[in-house]
Amino acid sequence: MRRRAALTMAACIAAGTTLLATPAHASGSDRVKCTSMSNGQLCISLNTSPSRIELIYTKKAGSPIKAHLGFRSNGTTWGELKTISNGERANSTWNMSYPCDRKYVGLIKVDGQGTFETPPATC
Repeated sequence: MRRRAALTMAACIAAGTTLLATPAHASGSDRVKCTSMSNGQLCISLNTSPSRIELIYTKKAGSPIKAHLGFRSNGTTWGELKTISNGERANSTWNMSYPCDRKYVGLIKVDGQGTFETPPATC
């Protein structure tokens, strides 16, 4: 599992993403899931110590966007509206306990463009 986490980190760095590392306490890469989009990358991270869900979007190209970051599990939770320009990183964090018997999907809802999601993360 440590090898998979190291390979995940290496892939993120090779893709030009240094914003998210697999937490040292994570036993594998299932707690961190990312998806590449035409103008950036969206990641969800299920963290412990303290328990929190974190969404991170890195904008790599294009015009500024206005977007909400959020996640879906048994319902959908959205963060505040953010304006994100080329080269910027936006994140939203929810400090909360979360059940490990569910899947968590990271979301970005971009004004005028729709909603995009990550693959599901699990504990």
